[in-house]
Amino acid sequence: MYFFLNYLALSDLCYISTVAPKLMIDLLTEKKIVSYNNCMIQLFIIHFLGGIEIFILKAMAYDHYMAICKHLHYTIITTKQSCNTIIIACCTGGFIHSASQFLLTIFLPFCGLNEIDQYFCYVYPLLKLARIDIYRIGFLVIVNSGLISLLAFVILMVSYYLILSTIRVYPAESRTKALSTCSSHIIVVVLFFVPALFIYIRPAITFPEDKVFVLFCTIIAPMFSPLIYMLRKVEMNNAVRKMWCHQLLLARK
Repeated sequence: MYFFLNYLALSDLCYISTVAPKLMIDLLTEKKIVSYNNCMIQLFIIHFLGGIEIFILKAMAYDHYMAICKHLHYTIITTKQSCNTIIIACCTGGFIHSASQFLLTIFLPFCGLNEIDQYFCYVYPLLKLARIDIYRIGFLVIVNSGLISLLAFVILMVSYYLILSTIRVYPAESRTKALSTCSSHIIVVVLFFVPALFIYIRPAITFPEDKVFVLFCTIIAPMFSPLIYMLRKVEMNNAVRKMWCHQLLLARK
């Protein structure tokens, strides 16, 4: 679990660093400008890291399923080599997803309007600037991003249905421990996938509410993901409690 958490935290850090610095600069300046090249680079990186995030969350669900439902074979199946292979597969899947989105966008004929109603570059706002019929391209975007998000979410829900079905026969203490292990992951999955599904499982049009949902995907979910996992760990809770008690004792003295 901690092996995948390390890579999830790394992808979260890179993911939020792709969007947050430019957003902070735009909030402090009057003119919000991004060059075409920087926009295309941001488009590729954000989809690459977002794809890795989706696949790592799926890998963690598989890891939880094996640890709870196949615990006698867990150490045999989830070896260091198999975990490294899963991470390589996650990066490969993220690259393929990002490359397809990038290739769908970079060859579009942009002319005339040059303003997007969004705080970073991703596919849907850019399609509005294209001077061609975007119906087919919009459908391909839905098939790519929307289908990946939907299938990943369905697989995650099926894995947790199997987990819940398995732990019903466990003793109360073991059942509580299993639920505690999975609860952090479920919270992160909901924070990330619900906004992503709202954005991509629909035609290639934009709404003013998209900014809020995109904010959840790109900043809020990656920012709170490590915090959620930390606060769900008994060791971390004990360490935080000791730190606060120490601070209170110092203040009283």
